[in-house]
Amino acid sequence: MGFCSCFGRKGEKKGTSGLLPQARVVSVVESRQHYPVNGGQEQDTNGENRAQFPIRTFSYYELAAATKNFKEHLLLGKGGFGCVHKGWLDNGQVVAIKQLDRNGLQGNREFLVEVLMLSLLHNEHLVNLIGCCTDNDHRMLVYEYMPLGSLEDHLHDLPPDKAPLDWKTRMKILAGAAKGLEYLHDKIDPPVIFRDFKPSNILLDEGYFPKLSDFGLAKLGPIGDKTHVTTRVMGTEGYCAPEYAATGKLTVKSDIYSFGVVILEIVTGRRGYVETRPANEQYLVDWARPMFKDHKKFPKMADAALNKQFPKRGLFRVLAIAAMCLQDDAAKRPEIHEVMTALSYLASQSEASNDYYGGPSTPKSLQKHPMVDCYNQQDSSHTDQGWRQPCSMIV
Repeated sequence: MGFCSCFGRKGEKKGTSGLLPQARVVSVVESRQHYPVNGGQEQDTNGENRAQFPIRTFSYYELAAATKNFKEHLLLGKGGFGCVHKGWLDNGQVVAIKQLDRNGLQGNREFLVEVLMLSLLHNEHLVNLIGCCTDNDHRMLVYEYMPLGSLEDHLHDLPPDKAPLDWKTRMKILAGAAKGLEYLHDKIDPPVIFRDFKPSNILLDEGYFPKLSDFGLAKLGPIGDKTHVTTRVMGTEGYCAPEYAATGKLTVKSDIYSFGVVILEIVTGRRGYVETRPANEQYLVDWARPMFKDHKKFPKMADAALNKQFPKRGLFRVLAIAAMCLQDDAAKRPEIHEVMTALSYLASQSEASNDYYGGPSTPKSLQKHPMVDCYNQQDSSHTDQGWRQPCSMIV
């Protein structure tokens, strides 16, 4: 899986939380007025130059000691950006230390964006950044340790002794990830567009509690009467919204499209993009698109690892959410708070329930929800008339 530029590099209801001053600090990076990363404004006790950040700064020697000199057995993962090792700080805290490859995909600007974003934005569904290291030409980020790894680790290439995620857990992860994205889109002004939403960037704490990570490509959204921001197209192949890939015009609806791909991935167990598949199946969205026309094929879309242990109506509902997120017309995609509300309700239901929406168990506050109404109209589980699409579902 690689980065796309797109795909040149491989690899709004606003809250009143008063975060605009923080967004202005983030705009230091957007305007290219940036913190020094070589020859910073402060010297440590060894006389070495270190950059000033609004978080704790570590020396290279501190982090080398924390990881036993970056031992192989402490390696948690490796990607185009570099390596992540498990480590222990002097106070005993367990951390994950991302050591950026000097020739990798994440440059100084992406490093600065991630440091600023995660040091200023705080939510239970965003990974906590503890500190960073900018000694000489070293670039390292220190995060809270996520003991269950990434969502990707639990969807693909599972070892024989690792059980697949059950349906309930998958819905819980989706709902939590939606809450993290809702914070970025709806509680920050201007909104923060994640721009690289994918399973490997959803980390899992104890109890499969999801947290968004890797903010190197995050971008501030449009301000005032502007409808989009124009930027060089970047992201990961298979998750990039088509209008963004074609024009470079970025909106929060670009994240919604990526979220739709992740919904499909967690339901089907198939990766967002696999180059070795047949041409019409390389992109997960292309593979799924024809099946949205026929609800009878929906059970066949479910991950075989689920062993048919999922509620039929629940499957229909979550695929309906995915379809709405994946509409080619960005304006027709739902807002993230609508997606979050629907997924949270799905996650709250018993695995055995087959009456998720529109029935006696549906709260009155949700029965007239626009997405719920759409599900109710589309529910053809007791008919042979096929999957109706009154809500501009993709075809």
